[in-house]
Amino acid sequence: MATRLYVPYETTALAMGADEVATRIVREAKVRGASIELVRNGSRGLAWLEPLVEVETPAGRVAYGPVEPDDVAALFDSGFLESRTQHALSRGATEEIPYLKKQQRLTFARIGITDPLSIEDYKTHDGFRGLEKALRLAPQAIVDEVTASGLRGRGGAAFPTGIKWQTVLDAPADRKYIVCNADEGDSGTFADRLVMECDPYLLIEGMTIAGLAVGATQGYIYLRSEYPLAHQLMNEAIARAEAAGYLGENLLDSGRRFNLEVRLGAGAYICGEETSLLESLEGKRGLVRAKPPLPAIEGLFGQPTVVNNVLSLAAVPYILDKGGQAYADYGMGRSRGTLALQLAGNVQRGGLVELAFGATLRELMEDFGDGTFSGRPLRAVQVGGPLGAYLPKSQWDTPMDYEAFAAIGAVLGHGGVVMFDDTVDMGEQARFAMEFCAIESCGKCTPCRIGATRGLETIDRIRADDRRDANLALLGELCETMVDGSLCAMGGMTPFPVQSVLEHFPDDLQGTTAGGRHHAAAL
Repeated sequence: MATRLYVPYETTALAMGADEVATRIVREAKVRGASIELVRNGSRGLAWLEPLVEVETPAGRVAYGPVEPDDVAALFDSGFLESRTQHALSRGATEEIPYLKKQQRLTFARIGITDPLSIEDYKTHDGFRGLEKALRLAPQAIVDEVTASGLRGRGGAAFPTGIKWQTVLDAPADRKYIVCNADEGDSGTFADRLVMECDPYLLIEGMTIAGLAVGATQGYIYLRSEYPLAHQLMNEAIARAEAAGYLGENLLDSGRRFNLEVRLGAGAYICGEETSLLESLEGKRGLVRAKPPLPAIEGLFGQPTVVNNVLSLAAVPYILDKGGQAYADYGMGRSRGTLALQLAGNVQRGGLVELAFGATLRELMEDFGDGTFSGRPLRAVQVGGPLGAYLPKSQWDTPMDYEAFAAIGAVLGHGGVVMFDDTVDMGEQARFAMEFCAIESCGKCTPCRIGATRGLETIDRIRADDRRDANLALLGELCETMVDGSLCAMGGMTPFPVQSVLEHFPDDLQGTTAGGRHHAAAL
């Protein structure tokens, strides 16, 4: 009987040599006369162990990693196919790896377990159960379930998903749309990509349920152009779902329809903002629209449109299958369910961590991240992408909750957590925030377009000790103007990292070589 092995087919694993590892395994097995079945699964999200090779045993899967191509022969020598190995790369039972075992995986329950393109695999692990239930419900009942779950937008804005869907459901129109924001541009984020590369049918199911809920028959995935593998896998999954009746003109013989297409983004950070995304999707330059009207009333092509992030839509199948209350049972306060946190930057154990809201930042960085990669003391952490505040040690015990973070002037955003050790120059990080905005601004509103450029110049004058006190006051006023006057969060949030440096790391603005630290940009 053939032994089944799993080698991930996912961007991080591929970048670390997973294809060559898979090739070596097949070659080595042939030379030794070993009977194997190689499955290219998704990643478990434990980036620090990639490529993670798993061997199926009667007691469950056993993991080895990170495996390099030159390790393969030694693994065979050690008897890993027979589960006898004491090889140094052995991690024991995959499900018992502490990094994985301590998580609460609801949205990411399947990643790394299934063959991403196998519908049969997806169904075996509870796939499409939410859709099957939704097809038996009235649209309002679907919306009510999502509302009861407490799900809020996982893209960063944290707007209640049920309210958004209710608005679109109530809007009279002959045509409505579901648009998935998959333009994952924040520094240190990769959770959207993991959904699309490792569990694509989850997103398809979530978007189809959204269509049934609000009366939309057409969906679009606006995909980050830098994600070629996700593009390939999503298109293949959509084609297979259509052939199996889970998409198209007659969903599971119900007489209901929903069609889905992928559209590549234009490579602009600003197109992660929902109205700019809609402009780009319509074939125009990605400029922010003034609101009102809201996209829920006048969105894509002027029609009522649900615009949700990948993770928001990916949470929906669980909610419909298990019930809104089952999802709401996780979390704290108004932050219900789980949050996909992505550990990156100067971190020993980077990867995806799905936890119920309420764990602290310190727990995440120490218990999961295991400190810095450099081994030096951790000095600062940026949460929520390049527009998020830099948090000092005094704030690391803050619970990861939307309201708790807002209370300290921070944002959870899309869950990206970028860590910095004590060599970081925080003055340079403040400069980087303004520079990033100046480059990525759509240019539609003056506070963002001009403010970021003036901010960059002002920081340079401060660091050159040119009329330091006057320019510090000017920078503070400029930040307030950008927060209050910008048309969208691009300019409105750019001051957050700058203000956090002014408050918590003021000494780093003394000069370009402050504290002897070197530049360590967040992107």
